[in-house]
Amino acid sequence: MREVDKRKIGLVLGIVVIMVWCLLPVVWMVSLSFKSADAVTVGSPGFLPSGGDGFAGFDNYVDAWNNTQFRRSILNSVGISLIATTLSVVIATLAAYAVARLEFRGKRFVLTTALAIAMFPVVSLVSPLFDLWRTLGLFDTWPGLILPYMSFTLPLAIWTLSAFFREIPWEMEQAAQVDGATSWQAFRKVIVPLAAPGVFTAAILTFFFAWNDFVFGFTLTSTETARPIPAALSFFVGADPFSRPAATLAAAAVIATIPIVLIVLIFQRKIVAGLTSGAVKG
Repeated sequence: MREVDKRKIGLVLGIVVIMVWCLLPVVWMVSLSFKSADAVTVGSPGFLPSGGDGFAGFDNYVDAWNNTQFRRSILNSVGISLIATTLSVVIATLAAYAVARLEFRGKRFVLTTALAIAMFPVVSLVSPLFDLWRTLGLFDTWPGLILPYMSFTLPLAIWTLSAFFREIPWEMEQAAQVDGATSWQAFRKVIVPLAAPGVFTAAILTFFFAWNDFVFGFTLTSTETARPIPAALSFFVGADPFSRPAATLAAAAVIATIPIVLIVLIFQRKIVAGLTSGAVKG
């Protein structure tokens, strides 16, 4: 067997192993969402129960959707994620442009500090934020979650966008200004459209972080007023505190995962283009 064939076989096997490892929890969750409570209790084998009362069909999905708390959490997650994403992208775009185009003392320190903030452990901020938010009246509110989300997504968005702005030729902006455009018009009509893949990538990463967050959503809320989906799922209860509705939880988790899957499938090319741009210089 040729060396090239061995490499291809090894690559295919590696991809298969990675896909199985990553998709196994999703497959298990989908399988669990179609099983009845009795089937979950007795440990029904197989992807779907075979006959009897083990197969619940879409009953678990109906029960999850009819839960008022869950529907409210969907509204909270959509609103909070979209607001946090919009604000983060706008601020990061302006900040990244300044970092990429302007020369000022301490620029490298600013970027290093931003990256350090993005890598800071989220759990270590929960207790201080809990006390601070209760004092400021931000506890259990949308702004009380939007601000922490922005603080962790802004640094990464600034790093991503600054790389895009560095790749855009300075002469294009100068040419627009020569044609009569102001600095703001040149930035808005020339620079931002050229950096669209980076802007889109920053928006996707920010939205994913806000949508999937559990720590802030659980600790900085106490009612359904602002509690997002991941935190709301932890409050699902069954007939008694000792029998968790595992199948209904799995169905609710599948519903919450659908928007993320659709975003990735629809915009996968732009996501890959945004993440890989600048890795290879032609």
